[in-house]
Parts: sequence; structure tokens; C-alpha cells
Amino acid sequence: MAGRDNHGPVVVTVMDKARMVDYQAMAAELRAAGIRAEVYLGNPKNFGNQLKYADKRASPVAIIQGEDEAARGVVQVKDLILGAKIAAEASLDEWKAQPAQTEVARTDLVAGVRKIIGQ
Repeated sequence: MAGRDNHGPVVVTVMDKARMVDYQAMAAELRAAGIRAEVYLGNPKNFGNQLKYADKRASPVAIIQGEDEAARGVVQVKDLILGAKIAAEASLDEWKAQPAQTEVARTDLVAGVRKIIGQ
């Protein structure tokens, strides 16, 4: 998985400031598994800014968990490297056929991230 070795931290996005403890727990779990991770600490109102921040940090992955995902016990794992590559190179049909975002059980967070970063 070339290009993934020199990446920044996984960014855990914030959908609800009241759930900051949950987001911090996700980052801590990733760190405990030897994966660099941080929680977005800016204003969570504009989700696009969170993804721009992740891009600036050269993050390979963004973790997304809103109310709906939390209720179902899952997280969205967004492959930012694949997403950028697909956006730059693929036709619209190819882009739709290769989702750069997958849903995994919350308990499989580390495995889902490792699958993307090749660790």
C-alpha cells in the first residue's frame, strides 16, 4: 500500500460536542493499538471543514460517528487517500462503484482502520 507509510494521524470527526468522551475514547483506542490518532477540536458545525483539516494533516482515514451510527453501534471509516485518488482519476461511474467510505461495527474500529492503512 504505497503512499500510506508517511501519513498523518487518523482524525476522529466530531458530530456532536456532547459526545466528546466517545470521540476521545475512539482516539485513545486507536493510539493503544499503535495508530496515530487525534480528535478534531475546531468548530464541529461545518463537517466539510473537518475533512479539510484531515487533508491538511495528511490523514489517511477519518472516523465518523453521528447519532444514527452511535445508535446502531457502528462507525464510518473514510479512506481519504483512496477518496482523493478516485476523485482525481475516476469517471463518475467508477467513483460511485468504489466507495471510499465503509461502515464497521464500533468494536471493529481498529481493524477497519488497519485494513485501510495496511498496518
